[in-house]
Amino acid sequence: MTQPHNPIRVCFVSPKAYTLFNPNAKGTIGGAEVDLYYLATELAKDNNFAVSFIVADYGQASTEQHENVNVIKSLNFNHSPLRSALRLAKAFDNANANIYFIKTASPGVPLLAWFCRKHQRALVYRTAHQYECDGTYRRQHPLVGRAFDWAIRHAQLLTTQNDVDAQILKNRTGLDSRVIPNGHRLPNLTQYPRKTVLWVGRSADFKQPNLFVDLARQRPNRHFTMICQRATDDRQYDQLVEQATQTPNLTFIPRVPFHEIESHFLWAQLHVSTSRAEGFPNTFIQACKCATPILSLNVNPDAFLDTHQCGLCAQGDWQRFLTMLDQLADPETAHRYGQNGRRYARQKHDLATITDKYKQEFRRILNS
Repeated sequence: MTQPHNPIRVCFVSPKAYTLFNPNAKGTIGGAEVDLYYLATELAKDNNFAVSFIVADYGQASTEQHENVNVIKSLNFNHSPLRSALRLAKAFDNANANIYFIKTASPGVPLLAWFCRKHQRALVYRTAHQYECDGTYRRQHPLVGRAFDWAIRHAQLLTTQNDVDAQILKNRTGLDSRVIPNGHRLPNLTQYPRKTVLWVGRSADFKQPNLFVDLARQRPNRHFTMICQRATDDRQYDQLVEQATQTPNLTFIPRVPFHEIESHFLWAQLHVSTSRAEGFPNTFIQACKCATPILSLNVNPDAFLDTHQCGLCAQGDWQRFLTMLDQLADPETAHRYGQNGRRYARQKHDLATITDKYKQEFRRILNS
């Protein structure tokens, strides 16, 4: 396919995502980084789009090419907020995109919105967490939260990860959003012996990782595996590690390179979420595409675990949570729920299909 004369230039902004492009770099990532990395690299396969991606300074060159994506270095996390903002603004300018795409509430969102308004560029914002939709972020960060709400009101496209978040955002702000699931690559399924109960994530407070340690201690005859990176500014992480390593039936792993993480899901009897709230966890999709059933204490976006019968949610009831663990750990039950999850991932989260939805939106934005 020949390169068109005027491809649509799309720039993704996700400073912590560099480690996904370069596995040799060390850093903490979450579902938002994975979501934008997958979308950018899939979009870059289409010559009708020129894709760039702004990341933080990990000591790399000012620009690099990875998977057909022009990766641009910007802020250093050790610099002052003012210097970081200037570095980001310079990177926005260097990208010279028609459309800028950002996910997750932060001071960078109003900065990017200001840049797009000043230079007449289009802004796309994607929510990463229910807290952005229901006003929790604004209450926790009064000044930045007000600037964040201003920014999303000036976006040419808002997307949310589930219908509930979309309705909550509509009720609070009056803004319409398009519900688009996270896209994932769906490799061929390899079967391994299922021998552990798995937790994967950052040590962010809302994920309540300490509850997984409690779960392991209350089920001493089962084996548990916890893959938990230190979240930014987490001062309780060392205490969590100490508690986990003192639990005999729990294996604690501080970090696994992203390209190796799916093998852990393939070995797991089930995947556990202890979060209070989320948008749509990427670990849920990773579990589904690996045919691993999901046990959730609270999170069940659009009740998909019930609708597609790929897991169970205890709705915050700890005793019910324990009972459901024993239920899902049964091999026959786990296999049935796991296969349902695999079918769900194929139907709802195929990366090529999700990317096509964004292509339509990008063309609509430019044509309007």
